[in-house]
Amino acid sequence: MSGFSILTNRKRAVVALAHSIVFLLIAVRQMVAANPAAGIWVTSTVTPGTWILCGILLVVSSILLWLLIISRGWMEKSYFAVCTISATSGLLRTAAGDQAFHAALYIRVIMLASAVLVGLVIVRMHSRFPLEGSSSTSSEYAEESS
Repeated sequence: MSGFSILTNRKRAVVALAHSIVFLLIAVRQMVAANPAAGIWVTSTVTPGTWILCGILLVVSSILLWLLIISRGWMEKSYFAVCTISATSGLLRTAAGDQAFHAALYIRVIMLASAVLVGLVIVRMHSRFPLEGSSSTSSEYAEESS
């Protein structure tokens, strides 16, 4: 799989897909619950949980941006791009509040749904094309058991 530098095997692709599914479920729950985010830039009391969530989303967005930058193939880049957009929109919604950026709820869900679809394609690609030289019973292991 020459088009991948991070999601180089099926196991990594499945882990990434699982993360996308979990975060999609969380984003859908947030969208349905519709607890308005006050934001940290408004003149109101900001709870410690909001500050913690901003910090977590900042770290996650930064890591995903870095993964987007170092990824190689267009499929991998598109996966990390939609994940980065999702996390960054969550960060902006939490920081600015729903009054300024309410659309972030919907952007997150759409981007994570896209990440799940791209992740499924990547897993399928890894399932269809095993690495060169590998098979279900490798000849080097067959020789050791003799």
